[in-house]
Order: sequence, then structure tokens, then C-alpha cells
Amino acid sequence: MTETAPLSDLLWTRGYTDPAWIRRFTSVGRELSPTRRVWRGPDRPRDLPARPASLDAPDLDTLPIELDGGSATITLPDLFAAAQTDAFLVMHRGSVVYETYLHGTTPHTPHFNASAAKSYIGLMAAMLAHQGLLERDARTSAYVPELAGTAFGEARIEDLLHMGTQVCYAGRTFDKAIEAQRYFAVIAPQLRPFGYSGPTTIREHLLTARTTGKPGSEFRYENGNVETLAEVLRRITGLTTSDLLGELLWSRIGAEEDAYYILDSDGIEAACGGFSATARDVARLGEMLRCGGAVGGRQVVPEEVATTVVSGVPEGYPRRVRFPAAPPTSPATLSYHDLWWIPNDPYGSYMASGIHGQRLFVSPGLDLVVVHFGSQVISSAVPVAPLAQAFVRIGVHLGSLG
Repeated sequence: MTETAPLSDLLWTRGYTDPAWIRRFTSVGRELSPTRRVWRGPDRPRDLPARPASLDAPDLDTLPIELDGGSATITLPDLFAAAQTDAFLVMHRGSVVYETYLHGTTPHTPHFNASAAKSYIGLMAAMLAHQGLLERDARTSAYVPELAGTAFGEARIEDLLHMGTQVCYAGRTFDKAIEAQRYFAVIAPQLRPFGYSGPTTIREHLLTARTTGKPGSEFRYENGNVETLAEVLRRITGLTTSDLLGELLWSRIGAEEDAYYILDSDGIEAACGGFSATARDVARLGEMLRCGGAVGGRQVVPEEVATTVVSGVPEGYPRRVRFPAAPPTSPATLSYHDLWWIPNDPYGSYMASGIHGQRLFVSPGLDLVVVHFGSQVISSAVPVAPLAQAFVRIGVHLGSLG
């Protein structure tokens, strides 16, 4: 049973302590805010083949998933209950071996990806850098002159890609939880408190950022890095974020459905987390990456970009970090490169991760792609579901079947 969140959480979560409220937000964004579509392109959807019945794996619902070094186990139904799972899809060696939808979600329901969408921005930036259109060592202000003198304008593109800026907004002491709420207030008028007088667009918000430390010296997970990077990509290409994602990725992976971004009052996409798509189409994106950036023999992402996510952390940036919500006393075991999380497991896995349990897990070594969409409560009173552990356990098990 989910425990009641402490009052300290309620000061900023404002409804995120109720899975039903979260689920409404994650599944019907187009009904709550202005949006812009990410076009799937003119081609027919690419099939997601199911594994032939003769090769079906044993029921994954009964697979024991070890926790805490084997001191306890759970099953997938237990995991789904803990994570308030809405959609779960597993691909192994190019075939769908498990797919389920809960709480009214369907295969055709675009679901909020939250901060997993940061990784898609990072992927596009890496592609443009590979093409020579984006200079990683350049200051952001070289592309967005209006940001000169701000924390993000003085940072390098590499700093944005590795959450390396040290900022405060409008003179406030930086607090991640408070700044997350203030960001929501910028893009969603309905979330603004009475008497709100702060920025009303993403660009206005970025202009209030000031430097509090040397860029690249510390890992600090902050939405402004991604919004700044998205603005840089718009300046380079002349395209909206939606059109750029559609052109570079969505129209080339064989997507079934259009995706979409929510917009601020300037008509600018909330790039750091306002993206929604179906689980099946996110799985197509992951499968393309698992295959070295190729779809059916056509190279979508340069192979060098697709195969160096786990090996490209630049010198000078922290080699080990922890999730933003992790206790400060927990071990830092993850790496972070081009806005992707790297578990540092033996299989070359990497992951796009978002609040409420949104995950795209790609593991070339396990021939595995997993998509998880959830509506999990974010509170210190609610344990974090062990999603990544479950993904690896599933992959190892499937691999053992031959």
C-alpha cells in the first residue's frame, strides 16, 4: 500500500502524490496544454515482430527478480504495482516478447516521457555535432547571443550535455525541488501560485540564470541545460524542436503514431520533458539504437554516435553520479553522457529516464530493449521501484534460453 506523503513533499508536488492525478497528466497532455506534433512521416509503420509461438519464452510474470543482493525477490506483477505501471514492453533480439498495458493505457496512447525526453535532445545534438554543425567546445552564447552573461550562455555545449552548469535563478539559492516546481509554473499557467510574477516563457526563465560555480566541475541535474541546448539546436537548424525530432528520428524509425510536445506561451517546446509518444514507438527508437543506429539496413543515426553513448564521457566530468532523487549517502554508480544514463553493467547498457518511472533501456550486450511508462508517486515515503535491476534480470534470463 502506498503511504501518505509527508507534508514537506506536498509543498511542491501539488497533486503528484496521487497516482490517478499523475496518470491523467501523463496520458492526456494534449487536453491540458497547447501542443505541437512530431510527425511520424509518410512511410508505412515498421512492424514490431512478435517472437514465434514455438520460441516463446517462459512466462516472465513468474520470473523472480532479486533485490538487495538476493536477500529478497519480486515478480513483474509486484513491480508493476510498486511502479504504478501504465505500459511495459520488452524486445529481445528484435522481437517483442512481452507487452502489457494497464490503467486504461493502450498501444496507441501517447504517454508522457518526462525527462526520458532529455536523452532524445542529447541524441540529436550528438548527431549534429557529428555532422560538424555543432561545436561541443563552443560557448552557448555563440549560438544564442541573448544568453551572453547568463550561466547558460557562458557554459559550453559540452557542459549542457553533461549537466555541468552551476546555476541559480533570479538570485535564489538553488534547490532542485523548488526549481522543478518553478519550471512547471513557467510552462503551465494552471500551476502558478496566486500572485505569481516570475517568468512566463522558457526563454525568460533561462535569462534569469546566473553562475555559482565553474562549469564542468560538478554534476547538477537541471532542466535549464536541456532547454538551452534545444534553443541552440533550433538556431542551428532553423527548425522547431518538434520538426527537428521528426526529421532526424521519428520519421525514420517506422513509427506508428505522431508524437507531440507541450508548448509554452511563446510556442516553444518544453524540450526537457514535455514529450509524449507511445510505448511501441519509443521501443522502435530503442531498437534502432541497439542495432547501431540502423533500421532495416538504413543508417538513421551515425554508427559512431549510436555506439559511443557508454564510452564517451569527456575528461574532467564526474565519472560516477547518482540519480537526482537518490539519497546523498547512496553510492554513485552511474555515469552520464550526452544526456543518457549509463548503469555501468557488463552489457553496455544505457537508459533514458524520467520522473514517475519513464524508462527506455537499451542493452546491446543483452540484445534487449525495454520501455516502461509509469505514474509512480514521487515521495520519500514511497520506495523507488527497482526498474533497471528488473530489466537486466529479464535480459539475462532471455539470453539463457538460447
